[in-house]
Amino acid sequence: MARIPLLALVLSLQCWVIASLSHPLDPLNPAEINHIRHIVLNSHLATLPNLTFHFVEIDEPEKKDVLKWLSSNKHNKPFPRRAKVMVRAGGETRELVVDLTGPGSITSDHVYRGHGYPPFTFQELYQASQLAKKDPRFKNSLLRRGLNLSEVSCIPLTVGWFGEDVTYRALKIASYYRGGTINIYARPIGGISILIDVETMKIIEYIDRFKVPLPPAKGSDYQSTNQNLSSFPCNQTDRGFRIEGHKVRWGNWNFHVGFNARAGVIISTASVYDAVHKKFRRVLYRGHVSETFVPYMDPTNEWYFRTFMDMGEYGFGRSADSLEPLADCPGNAVFMDGYMAGADGRPQRVDRAICIFERYTGDVAWRHMEVGVPGRTIRRVEPEVNLVVRMVATVGNYDYVLDWEFQQSGSIKVGVGLTGVLAMKATSYTNTDQTKQDLFGTFLANNIVAVNHDHFLTYYLDLDVDGTDNSFIKAKFGTKRTTSIGIKSPRKSYWTVVKEMAKTEADGRIRLGSKPSELLVVNTNKMTKTGNYVGYRLITGQPVYSLLSDDDYPQIRAAYTKYQVWVTAYNKSERWAAGFYADKNRGDDGLAVWSSRNRSIANKDVVVWYTVGFHHIPYQEDYPAMPTLHDGFQLRPANFFERNPLLQ
Repeated sequence: MARIPLLALVLSLQCWVIASLSHPLDPLNPAEINHIRHIVLNSHLATLPNLTFHFVEIDEPEKKDVLKWLSSNKHNKPFPRRAKVMVRAGGETRELVVDLTGPGSITSDHVYRGHGYPPFTFQELYQASQLAKKDPRFKNSLLRRGLNLSEVSCIPLTVGWFGEDVTYRALKIASYYRGGTINIYARPIGGISILIDVETMKIIEYIDRFKVPLPPAKGSDYQSTNQNLSSFPCNQTDRGFRIEGHKVRWGNWNFHVGFNARAGVIISTASVYDAVHKKFRRVLYRGHVSETFVPYMDPTNEWYFRTFMDMGEYGFGRSADSLEPLADCPGNAVFMDGYMAGADGRPQRVDRAICIFERYTGDVAWRHMEVGVPGRTIRRVEPEVNLVVRMVATVGNYDYVLDWEFQQSGSIKVGVGLTGVLAMKATSYTNTDQTKQDLFGTFLANNIVAVNHDHFLTYYLDLDVDGTDNSFIKAKFGTKRTTSIGIKSPRKSYWTVVKEMAKTEADGRIRLGSKPSELLVVNTNKMTKTGNYVGYRLITGQPVYSLLSDDDYPQIRAAYTKYQVWVTAYNKSERWAAGFYADKNRGDDGLAVWSSRNRSIANKDVVVWYTVGFHHIPYQEDYPAMPTLHDGFQLRPANFFERNPLLQ
């Protein structure tokens, strides 16, 4: 009988103990990530050249099995734990399924041969950033400009897809000068284009087209003059929530908080307590940002390719920043670390990746004052106290503040905050009076222009409103004349509501903004005592959609941004709006393709996709660092409760 190596035995026992105690949707922990690495490196894959780990996450169990587990009071039997692993080896992308039970094994090994590539590793991005600094042509270009190499930062950028039949993994380098400032993006070095083949890690194209003045350092520093965090006001509410592992209990809410390298923070199995029915009722099975699309509106050679898909090309979890106590989160916050696999398969930790805190907003949850009762003035008011789950992803120059805010009214508010530093380009102009052509942006200071751009953050929302089978309703507002209904009234008109239930996915594609409407997800199998379908409203933010032409290559890749709302039939594999392989994809996978199948969505398990959008015209107040822009959406009960849950 072959002996099991001691390390493998320890890892397997460690993972078994963890599996026996964990929630089925718990993210992979460091022991499990190490176990996965051990299994892969001791398999046939170890003989392949350049083996690197690009994405590792829990292989999500079947939804019906998770719901069955949650409804059971007996959790003494270990839930099977598996992992999905994407590696690159020998110039190929391989999709693995790794069973973590016992000593573990690779149960599936598939070579991906479609279009697109997995996210870049931090190691690849770092190597590419250092490559240019070693190139004699780059050194010469800096010398001609009178710049010191030691003060130069090289930032690797993804390059998109523009109709090429044959693609390869590539990055372009943008260079910036740090001299006199910490704000590297404020001093771009114009005219230099560097293209890198990531597989060979070689420069395959170097062009120095032109020379423009380097923007001055003066006025570009973004360090605040008031950074004494101890003086910042703190939220002093007591911690009225409880965390057990990744499960959170607060007020009338139960939910699970997860994390992975791509999505960052993930909210799962959110249920709200109904005091009338005396039980928790399901609302949201799974929710997270699915993809971002950030196209810049400059078609010139140095900028046309800047059409980023931050999650699929880099990863929000991989870009998660450690939250600063008393600044990013108030004094009553509890922090969670995030874990992911690095390029070598070893676990990497993000300290304080997520914070959870009670927020006293200063707003009113509900109130009323009544003087209609003789001899009495009745005043009732309740302050609003919410629970916030927060993460910040810093992707290059931008910081995304992502909030999930739970309210005791049964609502979930999802907030997006955009801040950070603008992407800028150098110009020979110092004033708008000198311009003779479109600069594709806004003059901010001498020799510096911030380029117009968009931000689209598409959310994946697997709603399970009081059960798995749901339907999507669009409630349209319309004006009616009183004469049309035979009522004699001084009034000439009123508005009414016509509700349309979506039958197929084609009915679930909504472009907002043209006519007033309300959007609801309802359970037609459940009714209130008065006969209304139980449901939740999707209260949307600004009605922003992509303005690029349909035949533009970036738009082909991000076709889903033409509509703010999509509703699709649930499929466990359909989670990433641009498809899993977003880098260099061709738009032949993803949300728009899935929806074109036009599956039935009436009284089915459905997923709502909502895009938070910003058309960003930069302004001088956004320089040198940008005050936070806010938008988001809300999931609000719509006949879900028999009455106001704040008064139950």
